[in-house]
Amino acid sequence: MNRRDLLKLGPIALATAANRRAAAQMVMLPGPTANPPAAAHTIDSSDINLRIAPVTVELAPDRILSTIGYNGTAPGPVIRMKEGKPVTINVTNDTDTPELVHWHGFLIPSDVDGAEEEGTPFVPPRQDGKPGARTYKFTPTPSGSRWYHSHAMSMSDLHKGTYTGQFGFVYIDPASNPGNYDQEFFLALRDWEPFFTTQMVDMDENDDPNAPQPEKPAVLNTAPNGIEVTSTTYSINDKSLGAGEPIRVTQGQRVLFHFLNASAIENRLLSFGGHKFQVVALDGNPVPNPALVETLSIGAGERVCAIVEMNNPGNWILGEPTDLVRNAGLGIMVEYANQHKQPQWIKPSSLLWDYTIFGNKPTATPSTAQNIDMIFEKIPRGAGQFNTFTVNGKQSPHENEFVLHEGQRYRLTFHNRTDDGHPLHLHRHQWELVDVNGKPTSGIVKDVLVVPFYGRSAVEFTANQPGLTLFHCHIQAHMDYGFKALFRYA
Repeated sequence: MNRRDLLKLGPIALATAANRRAAAQMVMLPGPTANPPAAAHTIDSSDINLRIAPVTVELAPDRILSTIGYNGTAPGPVIRMKEGKPVTINVTNDTDTPELVHWHGFLIPSDVDGAEEEGTPFVPPRQDGKPGARTYKFTPTPSGSRWYHSHAMSMSDLHKGTYTGQFGFVYIDPASNPGNYDQEFFLALRDWEPFFTTQMVDMDENDDPNAPQPEKPAVLNTAPNGIEVTSTTYSINDKSLGAGEPIRVTQGQRVLFHFLNASAIENRLLSFGGHKFQVVALDGNPVPNPALVETLSIGAGERVCAIVEMNNPGNWILGEPTDLVRNAGLGIMVEYANQHKQPQWIKPSSLLWDYTIFGNKPTATPSTAQNIDMIFEKIPRGAGQFNTFTVNGKQSPHENEFVLHEGQRYRLTFHNRTDDGHPLHLHRHQWELVDVNGKPTSGIVKDVLVVPFYGRSAVEFTANQPGLTLFHCHIQAHMDYGFKALFRYA
């Protein structure tokens, strides 16, 4: 991705964020009631109980939120599963709204995947004082970093769907796991308290002015933009920068970070002053070339696993490079043993992100995959005050438009004719990245791909998961207002 998504902030929000920035600069040390940076608890079992219910989240001593979460926390517990070992997940819903739990990145049948469009039954709401219940049974695969979250539609209700605290990590342990690291941390990037705005501030200092834009229309649509969703409150896991315990390390350690962008709204960047990330997996799948980078770009729904060599003693801040966002909470402190310095933030020298450096050079053999073109466009105020999105000129459900034949290899060529970078997700399948803006690659297997603004990308996958399969942008408002399609098997 060559562009940071637009950060949409109204004047009041900008002033609020500026105040929080000043406060964050003054509150750099953890408070006495701080929680550890890792998830509150872990479930390591083949019989799992999840309870959907109201929770409170203390981002900081002076900022306590009410939302809906799992098992009394947001994020929910880290769930560890064993690849190939069947699991039973008992979900109870102690709210007044039907819910869906999506098992993101899993290769499982559509009736337990957790999407209404695919035919997964809802978890019914509480009735007559008793919570609703639903049981999911499946065999987890493939191994690696996955996650679970609500897949309920939100539309204009910012208290539903992925705007709530219903999200959590799943890690599927492989049959053999020779991981070479000393510590591991599960860190979810999150925005809170979403609100609507029509005013936008273009935070495009991260744009590459030389990036190709093969899908930019010759004449741009200058119609007034519709209402957007934004936020000015952020955290990593359940704590804003300065309010939680630091990550504690010692010199010479190899630390494995599992990052997740659990945002319903934005793609994010992440950097760690004085250190580099060795990216070892994208969306839970090992990359062919574990390259070192200074900045990570993580689209909504994406995961990045990276090892950091702790070889620069001191106290540092790991966070979003955009000052406004980091100082409003999107960061965490990393503290070396026996160091008594103020935490430092060092601006990264480069913000550019290129998926292809983690891949292999493509083979000279021409692909035999059947191509499906998918063109994405935005209609400003297409639904009253809200923008709508189309796929190939139409909104969902695209009945019988995308029909797959089991065993066939397909290439999806994405034409993004909008001014946003879109994190695209295909349920129940894994795809291989083959092209980004004309730059070919191979060997990178993912389940979410950010297609650059006015950009073109292509992926290939084998149709080996019969049943209804949902495709959508992982930004909640985009999906709600048309950016999705249902794939069917013949």
